[in-house]
Amino acid sequence: MVHNVCGTEKIIRAVLGIVIILAGIFYGSWWGAIGLIPLLTAVIGYCPLSHAFHFSSCPMRTSP
Repeated sequence: MVHNVCGTEKIIRAVLGIVIILAGIFYGSWWGAIGLIPLLTAVIGYCPLSHAFHFSSCPMRTSP
């Protein structure tokens, strides 16, 4: 699978996902489950929405 989420973006997505999940738990709302989306994209390193817009935070590969 091609990765399009790397570096700092992974960290931001993971932290944002955890914060949303914790807010959902704190307020007793199922909307906290939305936090799984940024958390999952951070873990697997791929975001379909970024792919659709041809955006990648990963460095370009150079052939040896």
